[in-house]
Amino acid sequence: MHVQHPFRAGEPGYRLQEINHCPGCGGSQWLVGRVTAECATCATALPIRTGQVQGDSVFRVSNGSRPARLAA
Repeated sequence: MHVQHPFRAGEPGYRLQEINHCPGCGGSQWLVGRVTAECATCATALPIRTGQVQGDSVFRVSNGSRPARLAA
């Protein structure tokens, strides 16, 4: 017997390696991209939640120096 878990508003998002049910229609088939997953039934989009950082980050570690200005 499969138990459908209710949508948890405090923890929104598509979780990899888990069975995910759509908060909009309850469906469980998804089109998974790099950043979001879209329900194949009703097109509800959710951010992908992995619990870890993967890939390149938008944050950079800086030693305080600034790059040289470009001539415009």
